Amino acid sequence: MAGGIRESADDLAENAEINVTPFIDVMLVLLIIFMVAAPLSTVDVAVDLPGSTAQPAERPDEPLYLTVQADLSLHLGDAAVAHDALAATVDRITGGNRDTRIFLRADKSVDYGAFMEVMNLLRGAGYLKIALVGLEQLAQAAEETGE
Repeated sequence: MAGGIRESADDLAENAEINVTPFIDVMLVLLIIFMVAAPLSTVDVAVDLPGSTAQPAERPDEPLYLTVQADLSLHLGDAAVAHDALAATVDRITGGNRDTRIFLRADKSVDYGAFMEVMNLLRGAGYLKIALVGLEQLAQAAEETGE
């Protein structure tokens, strides 16, 4: 016969090679899972966006914050400001530069109408570059859980 003869049937030859077949099988399954899951995690709204050659806007060195507190009082930076003196105070701080971006933030409890009133005061003074400031949801969730 053409078979090998061993000295005893209980002795098994040691195999020093790593069997990579299960590893390849696992990797292929993971690849298929990611191929199926990736399209599901994207937005399905098809939009043909135009290209832009504009330079990104530079962040100001010292941003100008206008804060509306829960009692509807206004603070420009750290200083309190009256509603009727808002335009003059902003003009004084910005040097009359109407292109200055004003970062507007308000307490959660501030009524939408009161918030819009402050925005209209700024727009009436000629300041049209108003950025709304809010907390990111991750930061807010960590704050609520006390982390």
